[in-house]
Amino acid sequence: MTEERVFTGGCLCGELRYEARDPIDAGYCHCRLCQRSSGAPVLAWATFPTATFSQTKGEPATYSSSDAGRRDFCAGCGTQIAFRDTGTPERIDVNLGSLDDPAAIEPMYHIWLGSRIPWLEIADHLPRYTDEGPDAGAS
Repeated sequence: MTEERVFTGGCLCGELRYEARDPIDAGYCHCRLCQRSSGAPVLAWATFPTATFSQTKGEPATYSSSDAGRRDFCAGCGTQIAFRDTGTPERIDVNLGSLDDPAAIEPMYHIWLGSRIPWLEIADHLPRYTDEGPDAGAS
């Protein structure tokens, strides 16, 4: 029997902590909403089943960044923890930078390259999509 890996993380100030299991996939998002919400040219995330994600300390504040999405963040320090798509409530996208070990999960593809900032080029050989790519119709 293999041991299930638990991924832990939290915000900068330590008021929020979480754990998650069974990552589905991971990627880079270049959309304008992720750029603006993170203040970065690209956001890296891992998708987990919502049933395997739990807050272990604190409760995040939320912001509805679009009709289809809600972002969870720390009201104290502003760290964005997760994105929840209203069309796929059984999944949660967790920001890789908020993991205690952000190198533990590697991105598998890039999405929304139509919004990529031209001065940033990530030199990898991962699949690239101008739209939502593999996330289209995820359920």
